[in-house]
Amino acid sequence: MRFGIRMPSWRKSLAARVSWRRIIRHNLGFKMPMGWGWVSNPRKALYNRIFNRTSISLVVLLRKLFK
Repeated sequence: MRFGIRMPSWRKSLAARVSWRRIIRHNLGFKMPMGWGWVSNPRKALYNRIFNRTSISLVVLLRKLFK
């Protein structure tokens, strides 16, 4: 588990948007509403919830510094 600043990765961001799993899921209409990730994969949902609460985005940090 990472604590602190999250470093953006353009490669991972692009890979997530053009993955074959995402394309199939969106074309067939097998999407769940926002916030329902715990139904499809509870372990991943719990990990993501903890990760997002214990780390901060670099963009958010810069926005707070220059506000």
